[in-house]
Amino acid sequence: MRFSTTAALVMISALGASALPAMLSKKQAANIDPVILQYALTLEHLENAFYKKALSTWTLEAFTAQGFSAELYEQLKYVTHDEESHVVYLTAGLKAAGAEPVAPCTYNFPMTSPGEFIKLASIIEGVGVSAYLGAAPSITEKAYLTAAGSILVTEALHQSKARDATGKIPFANPNGTPLGLNPVFSIASQFIVSCPSTNEPLPLKVLPGLTLVSGLPTAQAAQVDLRPANPPSGTVYATFVSGLTSVSVPVTASGDLLSAIVPADIEGQSYVFLTSDDSGAVTDDNTVAGPAILEVTPSSPTFDLNIQ
Repeated sequence: MRFSTTAALVMISALGASALPAMLSKKQAANIDPVILQYALTLEHLENAFYKKALSTWTLEAFTAQGFSAELYEQLKYVTHDEESHVVYLTAGLKAAGAEPVAPCTYNFPMTSPGEFIKLASIIEGVGVSAYLGAAPSITEKAYLTAAGSILVTEALHQSKARDATGKIPFANPNGTPLGLNPVFSIASQFIVSCPSTNEPLPLKVLPGLTLVSGLPTAQAAQVDLRPANPPSGTVYATFVSGLTSVSVPVTASGDLLSAIVPADIEGQSYVFLTSDDSGAVTDDNTVAGPAILEVTPSSPTFDLNIQ
């Protein structure tokens, strides 16, 4: 079943509802903004550490030796500055609201070269865009919503630059892709080794893992192979989320692998879940595993000069 871009408001509503984890207490549900701010700060700490790790490890010469320009290296310094600014801003906002901001964790980023760093940067920035977009409908205070929108714009610029540097179409989808809190937290947790015991635990959970086995990039109508961390019981579907489109398709099992065909309108950095139904929606209740991250080559662009 498909949620198309023509049903954008329905899609945002569905993802917005699923953005709120089921384990929220009544008090947290009534005042969700501090939880979302802590969640955002958790992600910004990760990005801040990610860029500083790279720029403290590899010199300009290391980047240019792998074919990247000196201009890109200088722009990465601005990106690093941005991520640090987001940490400072969110920390100050939480303190002003009377909350104790979460401290940075210890991280492990799977990168051994500038090239691997840039590829990972495009993915992490894409997840950041999805995080802010997915959390937006749950924010109750307009000032916080404006702040989140402001940061989202900057993260999207970072993502486009990194995608361009790795040869991907910078803006491969006409819409951003919203993701709920638990799916984003599940992706971020893959880079987190440990967090300070003084950090107040977020009311979030790590979803069962789902690994993409087939290579990337993939394409619409191509087969992708997925390996869930835990063999699912009962019938499951592959639900693809991309932009404002969410589509559930049947899967074919072979041993511990599940195969699915990438639907139309799935393009750019996208996500796939295993769900217990084919509704096209992704919620805490119907998610069996995921998300796995896909890079789907977009179709050739078209436009109609008759549309005014």
